[in-house]
Formats: sequence, C-alpha cells, structure tokens
Amino acid sequence: MSQLRATKPGLLVCAGICIFVFLYLRNPTPEEAEEEPTYPAVVECGFYPDELCSALLEGKGAALQIARFCKTPHASQILAHLRTPGNCSRISQDLHFITRPLSAEEGNFSLAYIITIHKELAMFVQLLRAIYVPQNVYCIYVDEKVPKKYKTAVQTLVNCFGNIFISSKRARVAYTGFTRLQADINCMKDLVHSKFQWNYVINLGGQDFPIKTNKEIIHYIRSKWNDKNITPGVIQPPNVKSKTSESHPEFSSEGNIHISPNSKFKDKPPHNLTIYFGSAYYILTRKFVDFVLTDARAKDMLRWSKDVQSPERHYWVTLNRLRDAPGATPDSGWEGNVRAVKWRNEEGSVHDGCKGHYVHDSCVYGPGDLPWIVRSPSLFAYAFDSTDPLVVTCLERWHRLRVLRGAEAAVEPHWHFPRERHLNGRLGR
Repeated sequence: MSQLRATKPGLLVCAGICIFVFLYLRNPTPEEAEEEPTYPAVVECGFYPDELCSALLEGKGAALQIARFCKTPHASQILAHLRTPGNCSRISQDLHFITRPLSAEEGNFSLAYIITIHKELAMFVQLLRAIYVPQNVYCIYVDEKVPKKYKTAVQTLVNCFGNIFISSKRARVAYTGFTRLQADINCMKDLVHSKFQWNYVINLGGQDFPIKTNKEIIHYIRSKWNDKNITPGVIQPPNVKSKTSESHPEFSSEGNIHISPNSKFKDKPPHNLTIYFGSAYYILTRKFVDFVLTDARAKDMLRWSKDVQSPERHYWVTLNRLRDAPGATPDSGWEGNVRAVKWRNEEGSVHDGCKGHYVHDSCVYGPGDLPWIVRSPSLFAYAFDSTDPLVVTCLERWHRLRVLRGAEAAVEPHWHFPRERHLNGRLGR
C-alpha cells in the first residue's frame, strides 16, 4: 500500500475506515450474537469516484483490495430520475447529459446509433449519456420481453430528447440469431425515414461502453475509413457439419470471435454469394444502409439468414465484401478497432487475463481490467454488467473528463459528474 500512500493519502484513511466498519458489521457484540446478521457483505465507499477510481485506472494493487469492500449507490440514483415523467429539464441536468455540440467539427458530422437492450436499465442510461450529443441520432431497440416498468422508464427518458426514439417495430430479441439481425434492420428502416441526417451508423448492445470520445470516433473514421464501412471478418472457413438456427437455440453463446458456428449451410447462399464470417458489430455509411434495405441481393440474403446460426456474424461482412456495394472493403480482414473484448482463448497472448469473470468465453470486466481497457485502441469495450458497477462508474467518470477536456465550446456545470472526496455518511450506520 506504500505506493498508494504516496499519491493518494485520502484513500488510505478512507480504506482503513471502510475495512473497520466492514469488520464491525460482520462481528456483532455478544448481546447481538444470537440474532442472524442481516448486513451486506460490502459497504458503500463514498470517496471512490475520485480517489479509488484514479488508483484503479492506474492499476494500483491496494486499490483492488479496497474495491472489494465497496459498492456504488449510483444505479438507484439514476433510476430515481426516471420515476417521475414530465420534468425533462431536470432529467437532462440531473443525469448530466451534454446538451450542445462540443466543437464545430462534431456539430457537422452526425452519427446514428442502434442500441439493443433487454436488462441493466441503469447501465443503459450510463451508456446513452456517455455517447449522447445533440447532433447525433439514437434508435433504441427494447426487447419485448422486458417488464412494463422497464419500458416505461426508457420511454420517460426518450420523451425528453428529440433525437432519441424507440424502434417502431418490437419483438423478443435473442443474444444471437436472426431476431438480433432483424432488430438492427428495423432500426435502420426507422433511421433512414427519420428527419435526421447522419453520416455513419454504429450498433451497440447494453453491455458495451465507449472508450473513445465522440470527437475521437469521428477522427478514427475520417482518418482510416473515410466513406468506408467497418465490418471485421474473413471468408467463411470450410468445415465438417451443417448447423442452422433451427437446430441450435438462439441463446447459444457468441463464442470465439475467430471461429464461425456454421461449418456448412442448409441451403446454398443466394446469388452465389461468397459467405464471410465476422463481427456482429459494425460502423456503416449511410449509403451502405440504403443499399442493404433496397438491393435484391441483400434482401435475398436476409431471407436466407433465417436458417443460419448467428446470421448477424455473416450478413454485414458478406455484403460489405461485394465490390459494387457503397463503401465496400472487399480486401479487408479483421482490421477495424470497433470493440475491445477479452476472449478466453486469447489469454496470455492478446491480453493478461480476465480480472472479472468469463461468460460465453468473453470477459465481463472487473476493476482490475480498467488499465487494459483505457489503453485499448478500440472505440468501445465489451462486456460490462451490474455484478461490479464500480467498473462502469469509474470508466464513465474517466470518459467524461476526456470529453470535457477536449471541448472547444463552453462547458455547462451540469455536464460534470459531482466530485465526492468524503466518506459517505451511510457507512457508519
């Protein structure tokens, strides 16, 4: 802890109190011993948004130990703002949404986002406000199976912003499969018929989070992919046995990013298309989206995709390899830093291991993954969940500071997250 003491003296003091209270709560006095303790295994550390997050981002070992005793109250605070519809000015300010373009360059370059969500409502709000700027447009695809309260809360938020809308078509959406592909298509139809002008569309899920600012995303697109689509992938490798979505549940894992779940297909691809395999996540030009929605090959391939396992990992990359498609990159491979993912089988080569836990062979990040995430050249990172909300909260604060430091416009006070350097009063209760 000596390293941390030199740079974060306040953290050391708070940590001692945290641990003391934690041990006190876990060890009742003799007269209370006969009662079953009802205290949580973790306590709320009000100082963490500054001292602890900074230490975690720097990779301080002592900070990881302290983080085990802390939880964040932010989820309940975020959701509280969505329980009372109608007061949009307060919702926008209290949730710290950026309400003006931060530079002339950004104001003249609009991105469209498709965000598919089915859980983790507070984390969705954190994702949305991290990527939100008023010149962009956002289509939210809400899984039809979510509870009514979830839908109502999302609608309350969406109603406060003219450039955010819920997809006009809704259905149950699987993690992977044809319904996942159809959700993107539905949002694309809404986006091209909306009143908003946009240059590129990016798709995200509720467990993604940006690690580059809006300005940095624009610079990346313009410098390396100007008027081009980004769909990482390669030619479908020939293998042994046919697999279709009918014989495998749509909730099957995404699996290794470099291994296709399909070795052969039930039916031959339409128009004698060469099938590629790649990421389900993309950055596409407006002209390419128009092509996808109108071209006969694209329409026929969409119908063919109903019998394919994980078709979203074939559809975009295959169409983008057609030489006459707008913005096509027929000779590209896996390049395109869209998402930073720690895959289990790449441990020790591409990354230093998952500090959280693996789900479907991809890492759900823990606090110890933060230094790796912020050093990544990718635009977004996957995957996060509420099992350790400290990870997203620290990343969000780091990201917002970068956004505001790069602003060329005057910064509004409510764009900053409140700074907390004191021990939360609840800790001693």
